[in-house]
Amino acid sequence: MPSKESWSGRKTNKAAVHKSKQEGRQQDLLIAALGMKLGSPKASVTIWQPLKLFAYSQLTSLVRRATLKENEQIPKYEKVHNFKVHTFRGPHWCEYCANFMWGLIAQGVKCADCGLNVHKQCSKMVPNDCKPDLKHVKKVYSCDLTTLVKAHTTKRPMVVDMCIREIEARGLNSEGLYRVSGFSDLIEDVKMAFDREIMDPDEQLETLHEALKLLPPAHCETLRYLMAHLKRVTLHEKENLMNAENLGIVFGPTLMRSPELDAMAALNDIRYQRLVVELLIKNEDILF
Repeated sequence: MPSKESWSGRKTNKAAVHKSKQEGRQQDLLIAALGMKLGSPKASVTIWQPLKLFAYSQLTSLVRRATLKENEQIPKYEKVHNFKVHTFRGPHWCEYCANFMWGLIAQGVKCADCGLNVHKQCSKMVPNDCKPDLKHVKKVYSCDLTTLVKAHTTKRPMVVDMCIREIEARGLNSEGLYRVSGFSDLIEDVKMAFDREIMDPDEQLETLHEALKLLPPAHCETLRYLMAHLKRVTLHEKENLMNAENLGIVFGPTLMRSPELDAMAALNDIRYQRLVVELLIKNEDILF
């Protein structure tokens, strides 16, 4: 009767043979997939290890590239909450501990960037997971950089991308680039435009299109006809020196002034009136 040791030895040998056959099949499959033909089993054993290392390196490279691409698309900046003492109207509960906020005034604190409401003592334990909301983050300039990019889900402020694109598209050959100062009034106009309209251009046109649909039919048709005419005027810009921006300056106060506003308020709205008319002229074919 065979000893216990001999049974164990046979079992080990069978497992080794099975493993060897399985590895051999894996080698054959890989070689076939690579379109390679090898003459002898010895050759396949010789080339298996380098091929395995190569396959592992390629897989690692793919994973690394996919991870880097994902990291580029989704910024993961840590952001502390910007808590301010706040008086809540009506009953409020802490969003951290879920307990009632007692008192009539200054019951707790509110994050000025994301709107989180918590007890003052709880604010010290809240993790740095602030997710700024555009309802609270109104400005581009004079705004904390991390707050700005997290609010817009971007890697960097949109204004940086837009300014650099404009410089590289039209300004690289300008004499005194970055040395000659711009006009302060125009600089303020640009800053205010970014603060008031950080909306995506496509969303901006969609909003304008929805507003046009609210006009009475006679008003909308008259505006459409006039914008089509002004669009044709801009086609002769070289001769008449009237582009969409210039026409917006001329027609903005006439077309966009609200009868309810006083003279000072209307004066402050001039820059926005010009921008709206400019958009209407440039996009006349798709807005109406």
